[in-house]
Amino acid sequence: MSPRAEEVLTEALALSPSERAELMERLLGSFEASERERVDALWAQEAEDRIDAYERGELRARPASEVFRRIERSRTR
Repeated sequence: MSPRAEEVLTEALALSPSERAELMERLLGSFEASERERVDALWAQEAEDRIDAYERGELRARPASEVFRRIERSRTR
């Protein structure tokens, strides 16, 4: 990644979770329709794979509050 992209990433990671989600959605929306469809299909498959793994007992669910606490801790290090 270029230095500028690293700088933008650092700034983006300082945003709140909802601001990061909105930014990500807008960035994904900047791709051409065919590319966006491919990205959407990949994310849908990833979600299905994770659900299947959870149902097989291969993944453990965690409360959202725990996930957000871990994210906040990693950002303050």
